[in-house]
Amino acid sequence: MKTSRVVFLLLITLLISCIEARYKLHGGKNTSMGQHYKRPLFASTNTNAVMTLNNFEKGDGGGPSECDGEYHSNNLLIVALSSRWYNHGQRCLKYINIYYNDASTQAMVVDECSGCGDDIVDASSAVWVALGVSRSDWGETGITWSDT
Repeated sequence: MKTSRVVFLLLITLLISCIEARYKLHGGKNTSMGQHYKRPLFASTNTNAVMTLNNFEKGDGGGPSECDGEYHSNNLLIVALSSRWYNHGQRCLKYINIYYNDASTQAMVVDECSGCGDDIVDASSAVWVALGVSRSDWGETGITWSDT
């Protein structure tokens, strides 16, 4: 009986430690839309991609976004996806998780990157900043992403 109590207390202590570690992993913050946080240790649904830098503002020669017909500030966490991932607008105005090294952020899909390759996440400068990508690496870099 005494041994079972000890085992039970050890299991409870382990459970509490895991909860505290997860809370600390996220900096004790809400990890909802637009906040970046540490990458989860087990992410089985991530897709490899190349992240490129896009200008979503009017005047760069590109048209308005496919999802809403609007131009957007590059200060927003937004992306355009390759046509196969854009999937005829199925991801329009939905958020995706983007992972780079040990950082991640969420960004809204606002456009299709129809002239891009099959593995492109075309991101605003705000996404690059949120992921902590060094300015010298801006332009094109490997990432993974997943639906939220």
